Amino acid sequence: MKIETITVFQVDLPLEHPYWLSGGRLKFETLDATLVRLETDTGLVGWGEGTPWGHTYVPAHGPGIRAGIETMAPFILGLDPRRVLDVERAMDLALPGHLYAKSPIDMACWDITGQAAGLPIADLMGGGSRTPRPIASSVGAKTVEETRDVMERYRKRGYIAHSVKIGGDVERDIARVRDVESIRQPGEIVLYDVNRGWTRQQALRVMSSCEDLNVMFEQPCETLDDIAAISRLHASPVSVDESLVTLQDAVRIAHDGLAQIFGIKLNRVGGLTKAARMRDIALAHGIDMFVMATGGTVLADTEALHLAATIPDDHCHAVWACQDMITVDVAGGRGPRNVDGHLHLPEAPGLGVHPDEAALGDPVGEYA
Repeated sequence: MKIETITVFQVDLPLEHPYWLSGGRLKFETLDATLVRLETDTGLVGWGEGTPWGHTYVPAHGPGIRAGIETMAPFILGLDPRRVLDVERAMDLALPGHLYAKSPIDMACWDITGQAAGLPIADLMGGGSRTPRPIASSVGAKTVEETRDVMERYRKRGYIAHSVKIGGDVERDIARVRDVESIRQPGEIVLYDVNRGWTRQQALRVMSSCEDLNVMFEQPCETLDDIAAISRLHASPVSVDESLVTLQDAVRIAHDGLAQIFGIKLNRVGGLTKAARMRDIALAHGIDMFVMATGGTVLADTEALHLAATIPDDHCHAVWACQDMITVDVAGGRGPRNVDGHLHLPEAPGLGVHPDEAALGDPVGEYA
C-alpha cells in the first residue's frame, strides 16, 4: 500500500460564543481548520485534521500547517501509511520541529491503518476502553458571574467536567476559584487552567490561598523552569499543558516531579504516534491525564477520544472536545457526539468518522 495523493482543505470554524483566554488576555471568535485527505493505491482513504487554537495561543497557526504539509509532501508520497513510524521519521527529516503540522498526516495514517486492519484506532493501539469519557467544558470567562453562567450552560448539556480559565489577577482568581468550589456539584471534575497567565509570585499567592480546597491547577506559569522553581513551595496538584510539547518535556516533568497530571494536546505534540509515548511515560510514573484536541471538528475530538481509550479508566480524567463550541459541522452529525456530557468510542474501523467533502469547499492544495 502506498500514499498516492495528499489533498488539503481549509475551513473556518466560527465559535458559538466569543472566547477569552485566561484572564481575558486574548479573544477568539473563529478557528482556522486544516483537513487532510490521504488516498492510497488500494482505494483506502484516511482523514486528518489540524486546528490550532488561533495563532496567538502557542507556536502553531493554520497557514503554518498547510505550508508544512507542502514541504513534507514529497517525502511522504509513496510511503506505506500503515508504517506510521516510517512516516513519522520521514516528516521529522523533511521538517524538523513544527509538530503541529505533522499531526494531521499522522492522524490520517492511523485512520488508514485501522481501516486496513478492520479495527478502531484505539483497539489497534492496544487499548480500546468502552467506558464513555467525560467531556471537559472550556469556561473562558472573566468574572464570577460569567463563570457561573458558562458552567450552567454546559451543565444543561450534561457536562460533569470543567476547565475554568483563570490567570492575570490574583484577587479575582482567588474569588473565582472559591466561588466555583462553593457551587461545585457532587462528582464534578474541575481543573483551573491558568494558560501560563501567572508570574511565579502570583502563582504562589493564589495556590497557597487555595490549598485548603485541594484543587488542580493547570500550567500556572510560563515555563517548566518557572513551575520547577515554585514546586516545593505549595501543595496543590499541577497539570502541565502548554509546556508539554516533546517527549523530552515529558521525561523531565516525570523525572523531576514537576506535575501530577499531563494535559496531552494531540495537535501540539505531533499526533497519536508521539502522544502515545507521552502516555506511557505518564503511566510509568503514576501521572494522570487529560487528553485534548487543541481545537477543531468532530474529527479532532474523535482522535483525542481514541488516545483516551488507550489509557486505564482511573488515570484518564476527561477529554476536551471543541464540537459544542463551533457552529459548523463538517460531518453531518456523524461521529462521537455529546451524550449526557460524555463521548462514546466509535466501533467503525479507523478513525470512525469522515467529513462531507461538499462541506469543505475546494481544496487549497493537492500533491501527487
